[in-house]
Amino acid sequence: MGDKFVKFEDWEKSVPEFVKKDSLWESLYYRVALYLYDLVWDDCDILQKDLRARHNIGQIIHSSGSISANMEEAVGRGVGTPDYVRILKISLGEIRETRGWYYRCRHALPPDLLEHRYKVIDHLKALVVNLLNSHKGNLGKKK
Repeated sequence: MGDKFVKFEDWEKSVPEFVKKDSLWESLYYRVALYLYDLVWDDCDILQKDLRARHNIGQIIHSSGSISANMEEAVGRGVGTPDYVRILKISLGEIRETRGWYYRCRHALPPDLLEHRYKVIDHLKALVVNLLNSHKGNLGKKK
């Protein structure tokens, strides 16, 4: 990607067709998760330059990559199933962890970049929370 403020719409155009052919691509939450991962990937170039921030690279890459990976696994388990909801909750936890790693990296990243990343993360979190809430009535409550 290269540009730290690449717009979501421009990023979408750069995604290979084989990714867009998957039915999960139709879900905005999944596209935003992939977009976030690409942003994190680029931000690691900045973090790499600060010796103190280098340890955080593996953590933020892992947590941000796990967001979309868990979404993929959840859909593979069957949309609307209890396992789907359980794994989406894990994805939500990874979103929160990624936000936390951005906070911990704040000394090495420009404030305008951080503000942009928090907006993307908060948007993604809202999408996943809404998705989880939409499945609450479909699943029986555990006793």
